[in-house]
Amino acid sequence: MNPDPKNPDPGFAPEELFWRARIFDSLSYPSVVIAPDKSLVGANKKFYETYKLTSKELLGKKCFQTFLYKDTPCNSDDCPISKVIKNKTSHSYTIKHQYKWEERFFSPIFDDDGKVAFVISSIRDITRTKSLEIQLIGVREFISRVMYSSASAIVAADRQGNIELMNSVAKELFGDYNGGEGKIRHTEQLYPPGKAKEIMKMLRNEKIGGKGKLIIPRTTIVNARGEEILVEMSAAIIYDDTGEESATMAIYNDLKDKLKVEKQLKYTQQQLAQSEKMASLGQLAAGVAHEINNPLTGVLFYASLLLERKDLDDSAREDLSYIVEDANRCKNIVKSLLVYSRSTDSNKNIVQINEIVEQGLKLVRDQKKFRNIKIVRYLPDEMMLINADTNKFNQVIINLVINAADAMDGSGKITLNTYKDKLHKKVFLEIKDTGGGIPRENLSKIFDPFFTTKEVGKSTGLGLSIVYGIIEEHGGKISVKKTGAKGTSFIIEFPLYVPQDEGPVMCNPNM
Repeated sequence: MNPDPKNPDPGFAPEELFWRARIFDSLSYPSVVIAPDKSLVGANKKFYETYKLTSKELLGKKCFQTFLYKDTPCNSDDCPISKVIKNKTSHSYTIKHQYKWEERFFSPIFDDDGKVAFVISSIRDITRTKSLEIQLIGVREFISRVMYSSASAIVAADRQGNIELMNSVAKELFGDYNGGEGKIRHTEQLYPPGKAKEIMKMLRNEKIGGKGKLIIPRTTIVNARGEEILVEMSAAIIYDDTGEESATMAIYNDLKDKLKVEKQLKYTQQQLAQSEKMASLGQLAAGVAHEINNPLTGVLFYASLLLERKDLDDSAREDLSYIVEDANRCKNIVKSLLVYSRSTDSNKNIVQINEIVEQGLKLVRDQKKFRNIKIVRYLPDEMMLINADTNKFNQVIINLVINAADAMDGSGKITLNTYKDKLHKKVFLEIKDTGGGIPRENLSKIFDPFFTTKEVGKSTGLGLSIVYGIIEEHGGKISVKKTGAKGTSFIIEFPLYVPQDEGPVMCNPNM
């Protein structure tokens, strides 16, 4: 049986026809009934009100004239009405007309034989929803651009801890955890064992940074290779509209460069403090040396005159010899103080560092001390010029070599190595021994004047202080490169002298 809207089926009671019509008119969306020939045969009240049409203006027109606002039919393959009739299933699509977005639903109306007799179409205005969707997409794209252009590593995960997002900096910092095909990566892999749970516990503690917020100045993460990295971290819990946890995110900054700067700053501050301390002590030493020198000269002079007398008994002569011996020892200390205070004249020349290293080694007097010590030289033939006072530089070599020998108790190996950095115009001298090393608590005091670990009377404690002063006078630096049970390495840095006619120094990659 094929129903005809213009000729209602007499099988329907008037009451049934009434409520069927009322149901159609009560639909909240504008709706029309379309015949298989695509002509409009009916519309509900909402449709007429929305589009300001009368039944005479609508009924009998083709659907494409109403829905597509054109006079030609649409392609039969794309026509939703054709699809509904052919497949006997509902179909929908979204269209934009001018500034208005519409979502159109097409559903079949079957006759008693199961054939599609009519198609009912409802139109829903989704302009506001679409506008919000476009805004949301824009916000997401903006947030995405912000995240991926950030200089900090950003990681986001769902409430189960599965990683959902890593920006390029995070992938570089951690390694691409999402790169493994078919593998789900978890936030616990980003930290040492147990650390992820500890962070979540702190995030949920409102007394630490506030609810769902956490800033950790320094913590440890683990990258994909299992390497631990020190980072600065800020984390947050993302809540949904109901206040439930929906995700987490964290921002990381690698502290490698910051720690490097801090270490260099600390070293510079130590060097500055050491220089200020040495300068103050140098002034004091110079004053003390000059004040002692005059009476000391008198003691030596008169003691020597007394020793020349023929009428002295042996005991008196012995006592005077002790006086002269101790006075001479004091004289040597005064001499060292004057060197330390840099009150002696300086005579600098352009010299080859290897030549004065060799010269300094020849001036070491106490050869018995080096009987069981092997001295190894690594002095390349290339030119390494410095502007130095040869006599003072010899004193540096002698003091450091003797210190190295004392550290080995007369048995071991001393290695001297010179090299240069053309790019930064530096010359380096390393002196390494095989002794027992310097205790950690003494490292900050080894260049202090009068500091010594030797027995009283065996050392003035001025050796390394004098070395430090001479090297600073030459615009250089000295430090302990390495110390431990296998020995100690001192490294000395001097400015490389470059003759003016040689032009700029170029970096040699094969250096």
